[in-house]
Amino acid sequence: MAYIIEKANILKSKQLKTQSLLVDDDKISAIITRPKQYRMIRMNLEPFIMTPSFVLLNSNISPHESFQVLKQTIIEQFIQKGCTTLFTYVTVSFENELLDKVNEMKLALMNSPIDYIIAVKIPLSLVTPSFIRKCKQEKIPAFFIEVDDYSKLTKVPWGWIREALFPYNCPFIPIISSAKKKEARALLSNWNNIMIKEKIPALYQEIPENRPISTVVLNKIGFYPQRSSLMNGTELSYNLYMKTREIKNVDEEELFFYHGDRLVITVHKGKIVRCLKDVRYKPGYGEHIMMRTPAFFSL
Repeated sequence: MAYIIEKANILKSKQLKTQSLLVDDDKISAIITRPKQYRMIRMNLEPFIMTPSFVLLNSNISPHESFQVLKQTIIEQFIQKGCTTLFTYVTVSFENELLDKVNEMKLALMNSPIDYIIAVKIPLSLVTPSFIRKCKQEKIPAFFIEVDDYSKLTKVPWGWIREALFPYNCPFIPIISSAKKKEARALLSNWNNIMIKEKIPALYQEIPENRPISTVVLNKIGFYPQRSSLMNGTELSYNLYMKTREIKNVDEEELFFYHGDRLVITVHKGKIVRCLKDVRYKPGYGEHIMMRTPAFFSL
């Protein structure tokens, strides 16, 4: 059934923009400027601030946890915080482990009520053309690379890696192993120089865990704008915060960290999954997201 969301105060880049959305089949079919011309059911969101639902990275999801433990984790760490997509990875040390590790995680998340993205975490020794091609066949959306030694970075055959990645071009994401700040900064600087010089699709910073992933990063992975946005043709997944004077001129991350008590509604693909403190847990409603073209949309 089609209906109109009118007077939605959509937060983007610290600015509120009031728009009306035509919704059909749990997707935004159009941004409309004259909603009064449509004879449809209307939902007035003027008292709220609307944001796309969040995507969070969490590397502590274990495929060996019981259903009850995983359920509690998803409720507390994701749904109650306005997140409807879980981004995680499996640790792979040898090439022949890839399929088993990924399938194990898929099986564990099969009953997830929210969507999930599964990447891989690998040591630099596994950054090889053959492994990259195997991951490309499986549509792995990102590589988390353990960066612990500059000399190892220089020994990787980056030209061959670039060819093996093409045309899927999923990004390399650094995980800096050093606990010392000075060494960590040097490693990250070396990583950035090599990625830029060798023209490898990559991120130049680590992704912080358990905080909203930025639009730029989501785009490089291939998630944005098809998801985590409120544009024409995108799925209807959003959060509603009570609109007050205290939360003007803030961004999505500030809402997430400092105004979680004002989050009243979370909608996932057109269905309410959280209303105030009531979480509607629907096992299996989430889906494994396969990225088709990373960084397809130019920001």
